[in-house]
Amino acid sequence: MNDARLDRLYDLLPAIYRIRDVEQGEPLKALLRVIAEQINLIEDDIAGLYENAFIETCDDWVVPYIGDLIGYEPVHEAGDPSSGASPEAQQRNRILFPRREVANTIRYRRRKGALALLELLANDVAGWPARAVEFYRLLAWSQNLNYPHLDRARTVDIRRSATLELLHGPFDATAHSVDVRRINARRSPGRTNIPSVGVFVWRLKSYAVTQTPAYCVESVAPNAFSFSVLGNDSPLYVAPIRETDPTAIAGELNLPVPIRRRLLKQQKAYLYGDGKSLQIWVGESSRKSAKPALVPAEQIVVADLSDWTYHPKKGKVAVDPVLGRLAFPLRSPPKNGVWVSYRYGFSADVGGGEYDRPRDQQPVYRLYQVGKGGEFESLGDALKQWRRDAKEDDTPLHAVIEIVDSGVYVEPVNIKFGKNHQSLQLRAANRTRPVIRLLDWQTDKPDALTVEGRRNNRFTLDGILVTGRGMQVSGDVRQLTIRHSTLVPGWSLNCDNEPQRPAEPSLEISSPQACIKIEHSIVGSIQVYPSLVELEDNDEKPSEVCLDEQRSARLDPLRVCISDSIVDATQNDLEAIGAPDCTVAHVVLSIRRTTVFGLVQAHAVELAENCIFTGKITVARRQQGCVRFCYVPPESRTPRRYQCQPDLVKAAIAEKLINDNMNDSYKIKIAQEREAHRVRPLFNGVRYGAPTYCQLAACCADEIKAGADDQAEMGVFHDLFQPQRLANLRVRLDDYLPSRLDVGVILSN
Repeated sequence: MNDARLDRLYDLLPAIYRIRDVEQGEPLKALLRVIAEQINLIEDDIAGLYENAFIETCDDWVVPYIGDLIGYEPVHEAGDPSSGASPEAQQRNRILFPRREVANTIRYRRRKGALALLELLANDVAGWPARAVEFYRLLAWSQNLNYPHLDRARTVDIRRSATLELLHGPFDATAHSVDVRRINARRSPGRTNIPSVGVFVWRLKSYAVTQTPAYCVESVAPNAFSFSVLGNDSPLYVAPIRETDPTAIAGELNLPVPIRRRLLKQQKAYLYGDGKSLQIWVGESSRKSAKPALVPAEQIVVADLSDWTYHPKKGKVAVDPVLGRLAFPLRSPPKNGVWVSYRYGFSADVGGGEYDRPRDQQPVYRLYQVGKGGEFESLGDALKQWRRDAKEDDTPLHAVIEIVDSGVYVEPVNIKFGKNHQSLQLRAANRTRPVIRLLDWQTDKPDALTVEGRRNNRFTLDGILVTGRGMQVSGDVRQLTIRHSTLVPGWSLNCDNEPQRPAEPSLEISSPQACIKIEHSIVGSIQVYPSLVELEDNDEKPSEVCLDEQRSARLDPLRVCISDSIVDATQNDLEAIGAPDCTVAHVVLSIRRTTVFGLVQAHAVELAENCIFTGKITVARRQQGCVRFCYVPPESRTPRRYQCQPDLVKAAIAEKLINDNMNDSYKIKIAQEREAHRVRPLFNGVRYGAPTYCQLAACCADEIKAGADDQAEMGVFHDLFQPQRLANLRVRLDDYLPSRLDVGVILSN
């Protein structure tokens, strides 16, 4: 009934009839609205039928039908499409039936046998940038002196360090001896053989950070800086540019690869500058109005800064793209600030980052903008104005403080709701990544980001990266929402990505009635304090309720809902979710598509689905809830488990041995332990700050990589549907490859 076209029939009536209709309470208008509503539905359906005739504009459910018209065959190895209407089911169906592949199927068939087509298939079918390599060109063989092939690979020359740096990679140019193993073998694939063609794919994405302050590593020298605002070593990535020639093979500048030192030196003009992969600005004067000056490309010197012993000459700036470091001359360090723009690698849109984020806000709110181009220069000024507005009669119930740039805000942030406030959202503007850096401002008090509620208040943190300290929530906060944000595990990082304070929590909850929602975020340890209702001395102690020293107890458990996130306690034997001085946290946990590093100690688990838990789970109330399609460490105390690992493989091996007349319980137990060890999750990186953080390793068991309820991987990157992408790509590559050739998909990261 909110359609603007509802009154179009009524507007066609003569004015005299509309006047009389108003006098009688508008019954005619109501009747014509009902008729117009049905007309609108018919018109929309007709328009939809026209749009569904074209692959570019049709609905997702129409794509398989258009594919059937041109003989497009779905890949059954990737799984059957889902009939559900959930966003996850629709996203999975889009992977199983790629719209771009269906649109270009006829074009692909005409180009069958072309090497560049394999790269195009990887982009269109799986959404992964790729480079195709014919390995027969890398075979070492004796050439006829009358017909030399100078473009073929040559044997190893230890004096050519640039060639050795690319050895065994997608850009390898060194000759190899023949490898008779097939490249598409499942267990032990080979590479260099005459029929072998390899397609190297990159699963990591290249994310931008725009004009953010660089981190001064004062513990080393005042001229030493890190690109990462956390001070850790973070490799810089290329901002890829698609090749314009459809027959060209992708190079390093066309792919989201880490920038090598030699690559930056050779391709500085393509990697450094406005709108490119890397930029550095230096403040010219101490005046606030002075704009930072871009360092010219001719002043950039590529160097190895692994030990900080190299010092550039005067007027030069040394850059190490492998470690993400930069150094200025020793006797003339910058005194008015350094800003950088660069690219880093990560798997998905999780945590704070400059990517497109959907907004979730109240229909009516008051907006306070902070940063360059905003009305306030600091968060403190915006919070002060928000508190002043609370004293006015027309105070809005809902407010949004929006940071409009990717700057670093070094200031205490203490949010205290007033009596006229109802909700507050602290968010980043779309495609920005601001950082709140908390320092030790007070000697005798903690300096966390504090949120204190007054009366059923709601607080949302959206798109922010918080480092230096954690976040504390107290008072009468009804709902706390953390979306697309990062509370750095361990508060901050050392240069080697190790947490500085691994035992400290990132989120502390002292509010008695808060509902905590964490979505697409990275957080450290979550601690729920028993804040509490006082008990009389003659009251009986409630069962399964955590008590403190003042004879007080929480009456109702808090709700904690986590989805598509990472909860990282930095170690598997530290509490990821728990309570201080209590056996379990008095919370009811609902967790979906999440990777948890550390112990989980909760009152109850309502639902755990498609998750990976690396630490032991302890649940007080096992009678309620369910754990399904998860990896749960042995000896965990959980509610009823369904299709979980390693329970499935242990039951399967026991059944197999019993069917083989093996009745020795000791041997059965050893076999079960061996299977449980085989299916344990293996990651390419377990430290926040690494590009491969939480990415499942290629050698990880298939029971984990495809162990979710829809055959996707367990954990935070479930919605990437990488098993389905890989199965689709392998089948399509075989379809478009010339006969008697073998093709293999090689995961570069």
